[in-house]
This record gives sequence, C-alpha cells and structure tokens, in this order.
Amino acid sequence: MGGATQVDALLQMAELVRHEHPSLATAWLEPDGKYQTRNLTLDALTAEVTATLAGGFKGLNRDDFPTLFSAWGKARVGSTALINLFGIAGLPAYFQPVKAILRHRLTGGAGDPWILPPPAEAPYILSKDVAGPYLLAECLYIPLQLLVEAGYPPDKLHLIVLDRDPAHSLASWLAKWSDRLPEERLLRNYVLAASNVARVTGYARRNGIPVTHYVYEASRDAVGSVRALFRRLGLADRFTEQAVTDWADKGQLDSDNSRIIHPREPAVYFVPGLHASDTAYRYRERPAAAVTEAHLELLARSGVQELYRASARACAADLGLDAAGAAMLLGAASGATRRDATRRAPEPKPNDRADSVSRRERAADKRHSDGVAVEG
Repeated sequence: MGGATQVDALLQMAELVRHEHPSLATAWLEPDGKYQTRNLTLDALTAEVTATLAGGFKGLNRDDFPTLFSAWGKARVGSTALINLFGIAGLPAYFQPVKAILRHRLTGGAGDPWILPPPAEAPYILSKDVAGPYLLAECLYIPLQLLVEAGYPPDKLHLIVLDRDPAHSLASWLAKWSDRLPEERLLRNYVLAASNVARVTGYARRNGIPVTHYVYEASRDAVGSVRALFRRLGLADRFTEQAVTDWADKGQLDSDNSRIIHPREPAVYFVPGLHASDTAYRYRERPAAAVTEAHLELLARSGVQELYRASARACAADLGLDAAGAAMLLGAASGATRRDATRRAPEPKPNDRADSVSRRERAADKRHSDGVAVEG
C-alpha cells in the first residue's frame, strides 16, 4: 500500500469499523465516476435501498414472509458455490438481491424490488449479499438493517457469517479485480469489508437475529460440514449427500444451469468468468503467491487475521465439530497467520486501548464535522 500516513489512516478507520462507531452511518461516499456516479452519504443510500425493498414487501403480514437465511461475508469466500448448493437442495437461492439494488442506486438507477415467494411454496429461502470490492458503500452496508427497516420481521431472519483464510481470499481479490481497481484501493476495501463483520453481527445481536458462522476451510470435509450446517439451521431434513457431491451441469455457476436466482445489476459490474465451475461442492486449494509479506503485515496490523481466527473458532462451535474437525479449522487459522505472528504489536492494556479508541473516535467526529469526504 502507500506510505505510512495512508496505512495509519486505514488502520484508524478499520478500528472505527470494528468498534461500530456511529459516525460511519453518515460517512460521505465520494463517487469514482464508474461504479458510483452520485454524491451521497451512507445513511441516504440506506434509506433509498430500504424504500425499494419496502416496495416489494408492501402489503405483507408477518406470516407472508418466508424464513430467510441471509449469508454475509467479504467477497471471495466461497459464497456463490454455497448458495448453489442450497439451491440444489431445494431452497430458492438468491444472488445479492440487496446489493443489486444498492448498486443501481449508486449508479443513478432505482433497482428492482425483491418479490418473495409465498411461504406455502417456499417456507425457507437463502440469499447472499457480500461486502466489497469496488466501493466504500459496498464495504459498509448492512444487508440485515436494510431488510429489517424495509419490513422484514427479524424473527424470520437468520444470519450466516461467511469467512475464508485472509491470505487466500485477498489473493482472489487481487486476481479478479486488479485490472479494475488499483491495488491500494483493493487493499483498503478488503480490510474494511472484513472489519465490517463487527457491525453486521452487532446489528443481528441487537435485533435478536440468530447467527451461524461458516468458514470456507470447513469444506475440506464438504459432506460433513454441510450436514452440520443444515442441522444447525434446522434444515436437517433437506440435506442429501447428492446435493453436495453430484452437481453435473448445475455447477456452472455463471450459467442458467446453476440453481441460483440472479437479479438485474448495472452492466458496469459484470465480470466475465468471475465464478468457477465444478461438478460438486468442495474445497479448492488456490495459490496465494500474489500476497506479499507487506500484505500479510497489513492483515495482521488491521486485525483481519484475528477476525478470521474468531470466525474459525465460532464455526467449529456452531457446527458442533468433533475434536478432529475443530483442530482442522483452528489449524488452518493458525497456519494462515503463522508468518505474521512475530510481527503483531503487543496487546495494549485495557486503559491504553480505551484511550486510543477515544482519541480516534474524536478525530473521526472532527473529520465528519469538517465535511471531509471518504473516497468511494
């Protein structure tokens, strides 16, 4: 990334995100002229997306809403393959229905309301709305908030937090989007998207929405981890091994053969070949050679590595993995961060941490009051 000043500014903002600082709700979103063409604040964008969603939910009573498993995580965590699996298992599986509206609003369009299937036909549905990669808005939006404020009953929602080893997911960001964004912005957005897990899970807890964690590395035991995930979600009767192991042409994720329902998105966001094809749901080992020592140091200093370790521990607990399964996840988390272990700064004392956060929050408040924009 850039010089020390830029890195320090990113670390400061990442800490504000992890601490759910209220100033973020009114963050100024500076357009880049391509993926965002409008000037607006995050709260104004939230209100616009909420209004579009509310149009689709208009007239629905509580019992008219299906139970929605809303999957969220930073982009490139295996989410598309996972929702295809749910689609093969018989659940309507939606690709970024909230984020598609957000992208339309950012580029001057309205987007399409989300029309839900009646519970009599589909009592359970699943969606994924991931964070990043192009804009600050994509890193900081909270899909659950938009759904609830549009009228979705919180007791009909269940959050699935997705994650993946930071080095490998960052390598995927760099491979897929380096021709579209400068590396400096990709790194910034990656760190902020990963950090936003605090705001997403915090919103769920405050609204009584249950949370389940699932990390991509669990798919090393694809059948076992998916069986445990379905059991955790109350969908044990929907699980079949065939939905995991026998996809045939349904594994062409960018085609109509998949079991994913795609919304209409602005054309500028289309990336050919973004999603791989496979004949089954499985863990795929990918090289991470593009991730440098400097990248790893940034992931460690920004807290992203520790967030992943927490996700892996929570996944093992939520899925009720046995000792071997838990050791597989925790070993992956440890191995992924081994090179940064000696570089992490000493843990601050509680009073030091509070003083540091307080100073940074005051600085953020001053920047917002002075009208300083954050680049989108």
